[in-house]
Amino acid sequence: MAAGYAELLRTRHAARLLTGTLVGRLPNATAAIAIVLFTRAEGGSYSLAGALAAVYGVANAVGQPLLGRAVDLFGQPRVQLPAAVLSALGMAWLAFAGTGSAAAAYGAVVVGGFFAPPLEGGLRALWPSVLGGKEEQVHAAYAMDAVAQEIMYTVGPLLVTLCVSLWDPAGALLVIHALGVLGALSVVVSEPSRTWRSEPREAHWLGALRSPGLRALLGAFFFVGMALGSITVAGVAYADGHGGQSVYGWLMAALGLGALAGGVLYGARRWAGAPERRLRLIVALLAVCYLPLMLVPGPVAMTGLSALAGVFLAPALACAFIVVDRHAPVGTVTEAFSWLVTFFGVGAAIGTAAAGPAVELGGTASGFGVASVAGAAALLVLTLTQRVMAAPGRTRTVAGSPVGSAADTNAGPVAGAGERAGGGGVEGRVGGPAEGQAERLVGN
Repeated sequence: MAAGYAELLRTRHAARLLTGTLVGRLPNATAAIAIVLFTRAEGGSYSLAGALAAVYGVANAVGQPLLGRAVDLFGQPRVQLPAAVLSALGMAWLAFAGTGSAAAAYGAVVVGGFFAPPLEGGLRALWPSVLGGKEEQVHAAYAMDAVAQEIMYTVGPLLVTLCVSLWDPAGALLVIHALGVLGALSVVVSEPSRTWRSEPREAHWLGALRSPGLRALLGAFFFVGMALGSITVAGVAYADGHGGQSVYGWLMAALGLGALAGGVLYGARRWAGAPERRLRLIVALLAVCYLPLMLVPGPVAMTGLSALAGVFLAPALACAFIVVDRHAPVGTVTEAFSWLVTFFGVGAAIGTAAAGPAVELGGTASGFGVASVAGAAALLVLTLTQRVMAAPGRTRTVAGSPVGSAADTNAGPVAGAGERAGGGGVEGRVGGPAEGQAERLVGN
């Protein structure tokens, strides 16, 4: 599979866009730890540190779909780079002003979180045009994208701690967000980003959320995020009784390693059949793999179970990207991907909050039980809504011909080479400046 990913990255613009997006999203991946370390260095309490990190997360959850809608309406460069600069300025404000004024600190993290650019959704909207609309390659790119995220969330915190050791927490905030701006700049000055245009969209206040299939998917991934969030807290409780922070580090590393392995294996083969059915199976396996965590065995066995719990996470995300692409209403692809980020993130935050009381009431096993219940809830949502998810509710133009949802239902390796993959494929048109000026977006 490494050879397959290498082939994708040799495609013109692909490596640059993936790298730029990952670097641009470093602030998102490191915000919680960077804010907590900075607040503690300033003499703030753990309560203030946690509250500031939570406010950043809430602001980010609100901002992602709104900025994603703006990208669909006005293009990537006009939104992504200004948003990255504003986010960096907000966190620079925090770094220089400190936490002496709680109101100022909260205002800074609100600006930093809200304006974090929707680079993740933007990249997924670009993949079809970069890869020539080849469905098989686009699906492989989604899998590679999911694997790269796991790497970013592993490397990002290490980079923060390195910056703190070299300078201080304030310096870490400044460096990470400066890198974020550079990453966004690298993306938006590229040809695919500059020339990408969303298709005209129907005016509707719900935007991407008017798709029943997309709403069902988002509901399911709220619970997937909740499961993941609860594991991070339950893991701390487990480590407290089995060796401390080093054990926690091994558990989280194993979870990430499992996700990496699962993503690589998922992308190693071509998958036939409708991705909606495949997603139900993957989420079912994900939910089943959470159950053994409640056994809370010794550290070695628990590390193995943590790796198993992560195996189906990256495949679930990669498959979800395809489903989002198929169900997002025309002209809303970036917004739709951004909603996935939001629901997953909000679910993780709620899972983190729910696991604490569960541990206090029923012990470590109960904390991992939250993950098991959340995984089962995600599967239940997909099962109860399989009818609305069975057929994408839109018609797209593929190579000049309309392709209806019936054809999409069986999209897979048998799809024609010229067929666009999902909304991103059509909406990722690449044309010259004249074409860009001629295309007018309607509605909001």
